[in-house]
Amino acid sequence: MRYSGILSIFGAAVLTGCQSTTTVPVSKQPLEEMTTPVEAQTSQEAQAYASAEDVLNALTLDTLLVDGKLQQESTEPALEDYNNLWMRIRSQFSFDIPQNRRVVTQRNWYAKNQKYLNRVAKRAEPFLYFIVEEIERRNMPMELALLPIVESAFDPFAYSHGRASGMWQFISGTGTRYGLKQNWWYDGRRDVIASTRAALDYLSFLHKTLDGDWMNAIAAYNSGEGRVLRAIKKNKRKHLPTDFWSLDLPNETDMYVPKLLALVDLLKRHEEFKMTWPQIANHSVVEIVDTKRQTDLSVVADLSGYAIDDLYKLNPGYNQWASDPKGPHTFLLPKKNAALLRSKLSDAKLTARPNWERYTIRSGDSLNKIAVKFKTTVAVLQSVNNIKGNMIREGGTLLIPVAAKDPKRYQLVLASKKKVAKQLKRTSGTSRIDYTVKKGDSFWKIAQKFKISTKQLSKWNQNKLPKQIRPGDKLVIWKTKSKNAKTLRTITYKVRSGDSLARIAKKFKISVNDILAWNQLDEKQFIQPGQKLKLHIDVTRS
Repeated sequence: MRYSGILSIFGAAVLTGCQSTTTVPVSKQPLEEMTTPVEAQTSQEAQAYASAEDVLNALTLDTLLVDGKLQQESTEPALEDYNNLWMRIRSQFSFDIPQNRRVVTQRNWYAKNQKYLNRVAKRAEPFLYFIVEEIERRNMPMELALLPIVESAFDPFAYSHGRASGMWQFISGTGTRYGLKQNWWYDGRRDVIASTRAALDYLSFLHKTLDGDWMNAIAAYNSGEGRVLRAIKKNKRKHLPTDFWSLDLPNETDMYVPKLLALVDLLKRHEEFKMTWPQIANHSVVEIVDTKRQTDLSVVADLSGYAIDDLYKLNPGYNQWASDPKGPHTFLLPKKNAALLRSKLSDAKLTARPNWERYTIRSGDSLNKIAVKFKTTVAVLQSVNNIKGNMIREGGTLLIPVAAKDPKRYQLVLASKKKVAKQLKRTSGTSRIDYTVKKGDSFWKIAQKFKISTKQLSKWNQNKLPKQIRPGDKLVIWKTKSKNAKTLRTITYKVRSGDSLARIAKKFKISVNDILAWNQLDEKQFIQPGQKLKLHIDVTRS
C-alpha cells in the first residue's frame, strides 16, 4: 500500500506546531463540518502540532490530508509490487476499446485459442520486462507492449513473405532508417533490444506525424505512413472523418489495429473471458554483457555455462558464429550466466575472441574464390584485411576468420541462415500469385487449390492462422512450376480435307470432348474443310 504525501503532511504539521498551540487531528469528517477547535495542550512537550508518531497514528488507511484537501488513498499497488508482469501492463492501459464487429471478431478468435496465448507468453518471457520498461521510460501507451503478438507472436526469428524480419517485423529499408545494422555478420532487425528501441522510435515518429492519433500511428506501422496519409487526405477532400475506423486502408491493416485492441480487451477483462495470461515475473531475468571485441558464440557459451542453442535464442541478431568485428559485441544472458561470463572475461588467461587463419594467396586465386572456399563473403575479406577493390597478389596473405569450434556446434545458427536463404530464394521457375480470398474460402480449400500445404500458406502470409482470413483479404502464394508444367497457347486451326475430330485431337494431344466444348459443337455434327476451330494446346507436348 502506498501513502503518497505522508512526508509533506508530517513536515507541515511540525512546522505549524512551532507557531500554534492548537491541534487539528485528521478526520474522515468533511472539512466544512470541522468548525470546533480542540483545546490547547498544556504540556510543554505537546506544544508542537504533533509528534511524528501522533501524525502517523492520526492518518487513516483510507484518507490523507494533502494541501488542505481531503484525498482518497489509492488502493492500486505500485508497479513494482505486481507479481505478474501482464498485470503491470494491464494497470497502465489507456485506450478505449470499441465493441465493433472488427474488434469482436478478432477477440473471439484469440479467446478460443488459449494454447496460442501460452506459446506467445513463453516466447515473450525473456524480453517482455525490457519492452515494458522502455515504454514506461518514454511515457508511451502500454498497449504497445502487446504489438509484437500481432506482428510476430513474439518470435524474433519470424520472417515474412514481404521480407520483414524479427519480432517487430522491420523490412530492410525501414530498419536501416532507424539504425538497425544489417550485414553478413549481424541483423539488427532480429536483435530484440535494438529492434525494440527502433520500433518505439518509429512509432513515436508516426504518432507525431499523424497529429497525435495513436490508432492511425499503429495502422501506419503496418502499412506505412504514406498509405495512411493518403487515406486521410482522401477523406478530407470528401469532408469525411479521418479517424482509423473511417479510413480506406488495406484489408491487412483493417484487421491489424483491431487485433491489438482485441488483445488489450482480453487482458483487461481476462476473468470475464476466462483467459489465463501465463505468469511472467515482474523483474528482469536477463542481463547484457558487452565483450568489447569480436567474440565467438561457442566460446561465450562455454565461459558462461550456457548452451549455445539457448544463447542464440536470446541473441538472434547474430548471423554467424561470431559477432561483427565492428560491433555490436553485446550478449543477452540469464543473470547468473552473465555474472559468470563477466568474471571469466576479466581473467587474462581466458579469451572469447574468434580464431583467425592466415591464408597464402595462390596463382589463380580471387577474393570471390577464397570467400567461397572459407564460406565467407568478399566484403568480409575486404573489411578484415583493409582491402579496397578486388586486387590481390600471389604470395600475399589474408586473414580469414574461422569458427573456434566444430561447425556442428552452431547448428541453430546454420539452420536459421538456411531458413532465411530458402525464403529469399526465387528461382525462374517460381512465380508470385496475389490471391484474393473469396466468400466460402478456407485455408484448406486455398491450399488444396494451389497444391500447397496450409503450413506453407501460413508462413508466406506473416504466420496467419486459418480463422484469421476473411473475404477480400490478399494472400501471397509462391508457385513453383514443375518440370512437366504446361505452357498453354490458344491457336486457330483450319480444318483440312480428311480431318476428323479424333484425328485433330490425336495430333495436338487433346481430347475430342475439349474440342467440342471449346467450339460449342455437337458431337453429332460433322466438321467441314476450311472450318476454323479454336484449340488450347500445350506447346511443350504438341
